[in-house]
Amino acid sequence: MCGICGIYNFQKDKVVDQHLLKQMCDVIAHRGPDDEGFYVHDQIGLGHRRLSIIDLAKGKQPLCNEDKSVWVVFNGEIYNYLDLRDMLLKKGHVFTTDSDTEAIIHLYEEEGEGFVSFLRGMFAIGLWDEKEKKLILARDRLGKKPFHYLIEKGRLLFGSEIKSILQDKEVKREINYEAIEDFLTFLCVPAPKTIFKGISKLPPGHILVCTPDKFFVREYWDFSFSNPQGLIQKEEYYINNLIPLLKDSVKCRLMSEVPLGAFLSGGIDSSCVVAMMSEFCQEPIITSSIGFEEDAFNELNFAQIIATLFKTNHHEDIVRPSSVEMLPKLIYHFDEPFADSSAIPTYYVSQAAKKNVTVALSGDGGDEFFAGYTSYLDDTSEDRIRKIIPTFMKRYIFRPFLNHYPNFLPAKGYLSSICSSFEQAFMLSRSTNIFETKQDLYTQEFRSKIAGYDSFSVLEPYLNRSKGWDALSRAQYVDAKTYMPDDILVKVDRMSMAVSLEVRSPFLDHRLIEFASTIPSDLRLHKGILKYILKKSMEKILPPEILKRKKKGFSVPIGMWFRKELKPLMEEILFSSRASERGYFNPCYVQKMWKEHQDGARDFSSLFWCLLMLELWERAFIEGEELVF
Repeated sequence: MCGICGIYNFQKDKVVDQHLLKQMCDVIAHRGPDDEGFYVHDQIGLGHRRLSIIDLAKGKQPLCNEDKSVWVVFNGEIYNYLDLRDMLLKKGHVFTTDSDTEAIIHLYEEEGEGFVSFLRGMFAIGLWDEKEKKLILARDRLGKKPFHYLIEKGRLLFGSEIKSILQDKEVKREINYEAIEDFLTFLCVPAPKTIFKGISKLPPGHILVCTPDKFFVREYWDFSFSNPQGLIQKEEYYINNLIPLLKDSVKCRLMSEVPLGAFLSGGIDSSCVVAMMSEFCQEPIITSSIGFEEDAFNELNFAQIIATLFKTNHHEDIVRPSSVEMLPKLIYHFDEPFADSSAIPTYYVSQAAKKNVTVALSGDGGDEFFAGYTSYLDDTSEDRIRKIIPTFMKRYIFRPFLNHYPNFLPAKGYLSSICSSFEQAFMLSRSTNIFETKQDLYTQEFRSKIAGYDSFSVLEPYLNRSKGWDALSRAQYVDAKTYMPDDILVKVDRMSMAVSLEVRSPFLDHRLIEFASTIPSDLRLHKGILKYILKKSMEKILPPEILKRKKKGFSVPIGMWFRKELKPLMEEILFSSRASERGYFNPCYVQKMWKEHQDGARDFSSLFWCLLMLELWERAFIEGEELVF
């Protein structure tokens, strides 16, 4: 795992600023503390920070081909590189290292821009073709590895993290106000936007091609839950084929020349991964878990069941409210506002794992592709009701009733959903902070800045692609295209890289995903049982108390902390003159919500975490303040 960056000046006579390139690399040293490397030639400059995992002796980057006409910087792992290497050797290519990076170079020589479709793994790639003066940027299919870029003033800057691009003092730190609206809706800034005007994310499964004369971004991979009826098999078919695929996905992710282990939450996904690992690892697997003093958030007992069953070398840490002293770390490593509070335990489990390993396998992706979120129960049940209620009842009975129904009552959300289209209901269900709350929260000044912008536009392309599919398939598809890469995978990447830990996700192997997408909806979610096929396939491997336990998110007791340990800090920051003078939010309404939260009348913990993250981000990235708590 590494960090990459680069500068491409479109004018041939404009040489790369090597000092700037060095700064771009230095600021992401946490992604690769073991080594650094540069290639600078006239108008192109490539930088690399290395976390050594494979070919420790010779895998230094940037790497080139024999005649030095193709150069590459690479962040990630290519799990099928040995197969690719054998194929390329037979075609006459000469290798000088044993690293997976070199296979990318020779594959490009054979396949051109189509090389990326042959790669199995996680990656962000910057490839320079000297003969064609062409820069190619590629991001893995699911978005496990990040990629940011900026095109302005006759050049392209790119980096694993936004902070690399910001090292150029000519880059203006202008806020994209639509991104703030997205952030308050989804807790993150979805691709291709960033919080900064002009800086973009390369979307998952996309490739960017740039020459002095042309620039384009195109999608090279997608998947579909649309399963033709004629291809649907019996339940046993999916059960019998899933385990070999999952085993293969885990096995190929065990390649490493450094210590390797696994995250273990005690949930089904991480338990599956540990179970599969136990078949291939001769020594006890090193597993890491974190817990909380609050019983409602603690899962250590489930993790211990799996650790005991598979005889792992298990390590546990307890996260306490004082952990929010790491707020400056959160702000620094995400580069833009990010309000999924589970970033806190993700950081701590990464930190715990790093004490013993350099690589950890995780269970990320199991919920999205095998239907594990409880929201899928709501999506499907509401859709069934929506289809049987007559239109006249929705229009003349429910709608007038909803207009006079208090916003905060839970039943209003349900009635609103069944009276709406699937698309409208889905947007409502995925919006962390409801529309009515935001409208009261925003100032007129901020409303004018976003000029009627609607965050529904983030989900709309994927809802359109999935028209005609059943409700579960549509919900899973949109989550896999938005929530997973923009929230879950960003969180895991930044928090693991903050401690220089590589995380691998067997459930996000594209071959496994392509199989999972063929499983019929009523077998992914069967009679109210989430992850039905995955659970059935693991019945002989995992104990019932793991398979039958209720879904529990990787969350922290933020709401409770706001009423106790964090209360003074929150009031000092949120009600400061600096926060109110930004002109985004109505101070009186913020005070009203805070009082309701303190009284226990409403739970606004998610919204207040958003406001805190946004304010601290502005202080650090716009005003240049060094955050200290």
